[in-house]
Amino acid sequence: MAKEKTHYVCTECGGTSPKWLGKCPSCNAWNTLIESAVESAGASKNRYAGMAALAPSAEVATLSDIEAHDVARTPTGQEELDRVLGGGMVDGGVVLIGGDPGIGKSTLLLQAMDGLQRGGMATLYVTGEESAAQVALRSRRLGLDHSQVQVLAETLLEKVLATVDKLKPAVVVMDSIQTVYSDQLTSAPGSVAQVRECAAHLTRMAKSTGTAVVLVGHVTKEGALAGPRVLEHMVDTVLYFEGDTHSTYRLVRAIKNRFGAVNEIGVFAMTEKGLKGVSNPSAIFLSQHPEPVPGSCVLVTLEGTRPMLVEIQALVDTGGPSPRRLSVGLDRDRLAMLLAVLHRHAGVACMDQDVFVNAVGGVRISEPAADLAVMLAIQSSLRGKPLPQGFIAFGEVGLAGEVRPAPRGQERLKEAAKLGFTVAVIPKANMPKKPIEGMTLHPVERVDEAIGLVRSLA
Repeated sequence: MAKEKTHYVCTECGGTSPKWLGKCPSCNAWNTLIESAVESAGASKNRYAGMAALAPSAEVATLSDIEAHDVARTPTGQEELDRVLGGGMVDGGVVLIGGDPGIGKSTLLLQAMDGLQRGGMATLYVTGEESAAQVALRSRRLGLDHSQVQVLAETLLEKVLATVDKLKPAVVVMDSIQTVYSDQLTSAPGSVAQVRECAAHLTRMAKSTGTAVVLVGHVTKEGALAGPRVLEHMVDTVLYFEGDTHSTYRLVRAIKNRFGAVNEIGVFAMTEKGLKGVSNPSAIFLSQHPEPVPGSCVLVTLEGTRPMLVEIQALVDTGGPSPRRLSVGLDRDRLAMLLAVLHRHAGVACMDQDVFVNAVGGVRISEPAADLAVMLAIQSSLRGKPLPQGFIAFGEVGLAGEVRPAPRGQERLKEAAKLGFTVAVIPKANMPKKPIEGMTLHPVERVDEAIGLVRSLA
């Protein structure tokens, strides 16, 4: 028997190499080449014949002459999911949702499909990881009695497409994209070629028929979606499930969305009856202390269009010859930078101290507006003196020690005032023209000014 020819395919760019290399010759990414079977020319001759329907010949038109209308959205019945999607499912839209195993992807989608079905839409749930009986058992556990969602346990792409063409559902869920394969290719399910091929055909089907498609994707140990990077490029919306599996709460974050805001988050609570939306997530991320404690500062962060209050906790302790810098929910490199700014421009030395910073509730904060709150929490822990009751802070800190404004500062302040906070340290550029009722605002321009102000308030 002749040995099967193989080559190496890059998971980032899809480039090929006849032999394994540490660095991809096409995109220069390291350790991204994986072995894959070489496809014969005959097997793939007419694989993309249907793609011509996506790009028919068209005349050149001027933007002002083109009739534009807003895309209709169908609510799923899950308010937090609809928020992340930009209002609901879009006809012909392709959604990719990824997350760690057991975090609740299948549970959320089964609940959403049931909501759409009860709303009068034909749905199809295709599972390649479980049997139909297992899906039915999960629906019973979730309390979805007498659910009319149609289920297909199949992994062959051609059979899935034939079933979709026969039933003509409005929404199709493919759980998961790594389990489905095409018999036009010889490589194994989950390989770069198979994932790219199956996603391309499902996207073509969605765009040509107007059927909304939801693809479930697994993630690697680094947290990125498994498979080629081109998978995220093909789809309209990319959602990530975040949160600790040991915690009750889950976060769904939009990384890419052609029909809504990017970085919008939805917060869910895992219960015995499935995932329930949390309408006021600020209550989750704030610890309940009977009295103020050192090293705690409340930050008003902005996730998409929603202002949220998150407690930042810091612990500064005596370190050894090589002090530790550890952060949970915040970038570690940014923490090191903020400590250097504290030392240089505010005279707060932590070079011989262990510094631990944590964002309460398992939320990940990526915006630079958290800088000022992190620095004030570190200063509070170092001095052993708590910040005042009802205290909040936000603002970006530069390397020169300046405090830069944060976007949509007035909305942040109104959200904090609504939840009963009374004292705020904010960038001077974010100072509102009209006073916020019930709040005392302290505008600052530099880090040393903010540190001195907090010392006088404490």
